[in-house]
Amino acid sequence: MPWGHEEGVRLKVLVVGGGGREHSLAIALVASPTVAEVHLCPGNAGTSIIATNHDCSADDVDAVVILAEQLSVDLVVVGPEAPLVNGLADILRQRGIACFGPDADNAMLEGSKLRAKQAMSNNGVPTAEYQILRSDSDIDSALDTYSGNPWVVKRDVLAGGKGVVVTSDRQVAREAIIAAIDSDGEVLLEEFLSGEEASVLVVMDESGYVCLPASQDHKRLGDGDSGPNTGGMGAYAPAPVFTDEVRRKTIDRIVKPMHEDLRNSETPYRGVLYVGLMINSESDPFVVEFNVRFGDPECQITLPLVETDLAQHLLAAAQGRLVEEEVRFLEAHCLTVVLAAEGYPGTVVKGRRITGTGSRSQDGEHRSVSWVNHAGTGIVEGELVSTGGRVLSATGMGPSLSEACEAAYRLINGIELEGSQHRSDIGYRAL
Repeated sequence: MPWGHEEGVRLKVLVVGGGGREHSLAIALVASPTVAEVHLCPGNAGTSIIATNHDCSADDVDAVVILAEQLSVDLVVVGPEAPLVNGLADILRQRGIACFGPDADNAMLEGSKLRAKQAMSNNGVPTAEYQILRSDSDIDSALDTYSGNPWVVKRDVLAGGKGVVVTSDRQVAREAIIAAIDSDGEVLLEEFLSGEEASVLVVMDESGYVCLPASQDHKRLGDGDSGPNTGGMGAYAPAPVFTDEVRRKTIDRIVKPMHEDLRNSETPYRGVLYVGLMINSESDPFVVEFNVRFGDPECQITLPLVETDLAQHLLAAAQGRLVEEEVRFLEAHCLTVVLAAEGYPGTVVKGRRITGTGSRSQDGEHRSVSWVNHAGTGIVEGELVSTGGRVLSATGMGPSLSEACEAAYRLINGIELEGSQHRSDIGYRAL
């Protein structure tokens, strides 16, 4: 029998990372009846309450491997992309430890925009046209090719979500191209795709795949999608824009061909493929980007919708037997609102006291539940303080999106952090 299903055998799990995504994973894993212990490296203040944190950087691959061996864990779940690109999954598998997260070669789907574009081209996956520009390229001619719409400039490196410039200012686009060529040797200039964005998290291994409920993220800092781009100021699921027709096209044109390719790669893909979509007015989905890990804050609002045992699903994928699992989802809606520190997404003010986070609360009258997902938080002298740009998010779940939204905002409006900022219109496209 697979691990965890035998009588009395319960799993030890190590989650790599310390943000809101990892707190969300920890909440789901702690709730699993087949999990005995959940450990995180490094974790945050929220995870320290429900699991065991370890003072070990997620980016220190060797230290993570040593910790996994010392703890004798059954499963490692990798949150961020950098350790995957740097080969963490490869080393863990060589040591006989199951890892949810792809090998280094497959992780280059996020590590290199060009690699992702080539994979899409090879598999007939719809995406934006693009040009690769180098020091000897005619930049002005390339800019002319995509004029009439904003220009999309993408660095071909792992840039922590900050490697893309979308601008209608030709000079800004030109400077971004030159800067990227100077630092990286080449850059991608892409056709601009218009439409509605959505994200689909696809858990997969060589045996099969499962699409989690589609979500919609809000990248801009301010209400009405104004202000600078961020790592995400809130999200909700399921996203109404992801209709049955869009779902069918996404699976047929994107998920199936990518799964067929990745299951047959030298090392089969085992983990989650984040598919960032742009859906046009004809309900045709195009891929904006692939990521090789759960999105943040998308993870916070998709995992709570998984009704069945997440730990067993992740373990099965890590062992190449996902097809054995029956994955079911709740008939519910989830919405999260990010609370960011003063100065975000620029230079942020850290170390300020946070109050009013409370714990999970149930509202019988509104048939909803809400809780806090910690991200950039820590404990200093017994007090909860901010340690990052996106500090935490208030997440609500209910039978309708409006009830989930009300629950999230009731919670976030009671949280105090000097200078903090949050959007007041998360979910507005659907509501």
